[in-house]
Amino acid sequence: MTTIKINAITVPEGSGDELARRFAARAGAVDGQDGFEGFELLKPTDGRNVWLVVTRWRDEDAFKAWTASAAFAHGHRGADAPAPHGGPVSTGAELWNYEVAGGSPGAS
Repeated sequence: MTTIKINAITVPEGSGDELARRFAARAGAVDGQDGFEGFELLKPTDGRNVWLVVTRWRDEDAFKAWTASAAFAHGHRGADAPAPHGGPVSTGAELWNYEVAGGSPGAS
């Protein structure tokens, strides 16, 4: 069953562009991972400071295999490096776990 992982990242004011740049630099890095189904980086438009990284996986085992892989370690190396303005890119994150329980036809 498809599993959804949402990384809710708290981003200080002025660091969102750097967060987006870092994700763009890694675009496609997880695409070939067995069981990976999709990725989205969601930027808040309502004044919030929490960005969402949404990934879809065939199942929990596929997600765990990716987090244990060298590709995961490589892709997250330097994630705690400061933004060009000297401040942090993020000040916290939470991983939320979901499975698809329903939806519209064709949604995947």
